[in-house]
Amino acid sequence: MADHPPLLRFQTYPAAALRAIAGANVGDGIGLEDAALPGDIYRLVGAARKARLAISDAGEGGQPCVADGSEVGAPGDPLDISACHMLMGPSGEVVEVLILTLTSTEGPTLLILPLSDLKPDTEYELVGTETASAPEKFADIASVSFLAGTHLTMASGKQVPVEHLNVGDMLLTRDHGPQPIRWIGFQTRRATGAAAPVRITEGTLNTSRDLRLSPQHRLFIWQRHDELGTGRAEVMVKAELLVNGDTVLREEGGHVDSYQIVFDGHEIIYAEGIAVESLLVTGQTRALLPEDLAVTPGSNAAAQAAAREVSDEQADMVERLSRASRGKTEP
Repeated sequence: MADHPPLLRFQTYPAAALRAIAGANVGDGIGLEDAALPGDIYRLVGAARKARLAISDAGEGGQPCVADGSEVGAPGDPLDISACHMLMGPSGEVVEVLILTLTSTEGPTLLILPLSDLKPDTEYELVGTETASAPEKFADIASVSFLAGTHLTMASGKQVPVEHLNVGDMLLTRDHGPQPIRWIGFQTRRATGAAAPVRITEGTLNTSRDLRLSPQHRLFIWQRHDELGTGRAEVMVKAELLVNGDTVLREEGGHVDSYQIVFDGHEIIYAEGIAVESLLVTGQTRALLPEDLAVTPGSNAAAQAAAREVSDEQADMVERLSRASRGKTEP
């Protein structure tokens, strides 16, 4: 069992990759406090390369830390969601970037997690910084959300759009039968960057309609044949890893209404006829919930024991999982 199992994975840049070309901090990478002042002009270095940061909540006191398999840092290195910078692009568009502080034995390192796409060799003016709201903004992209119009399966078998559900409604769960909804979160968010939703088209992976989920949302898939070589019949796959540009797409642009569903514990429920997870309450996502909401943090032990999470893109994953779920071994 991994000591620091990954819960989340995001593409990040080193802070030095977003460099001030004018202003008080000219020549420096974007930083915190006086190392990032309104009016400074920044540009993403053209040669900058993203690296995937894997995040666990197995740090001291349940705080976020670097997870096993991360391309950045070492497992167990503490992480802090330090600030959110607002940058304005040349056309007046606002791009938000989170600044994460990774503390290793060699000291602190700053990382950039863009909430919208940063374009290389484009000038961005720093127009503001928030610190208190930064953990909530991180929780927003870390949460699993159903987009408006998504049909969830009630305990009766009826499928109801998520926006019509209420606290106390009974939904069908995979492991614990009918369970009452304890809390429903709602947000209208910009569909860009790390928050751009994933659309799984009708019929793909046996969906009854188009299914639109947040990128970090995991699907629970049963394979008659172990097509992915995980050693398990059941796998959990993040929606973003299924994107193939054909039957599974990222939808960039505009705004979307999203809903988070919370039960007494983490559950596997049914959306558009296939099994997906409810919101997993962790140190990262707790910032979205009311302080007085009493729910059990951590994972659904039954589901996690039965399934192995697929953590990396694999060629033709959607087609292979579709065949495996139907018991076919060839196209």
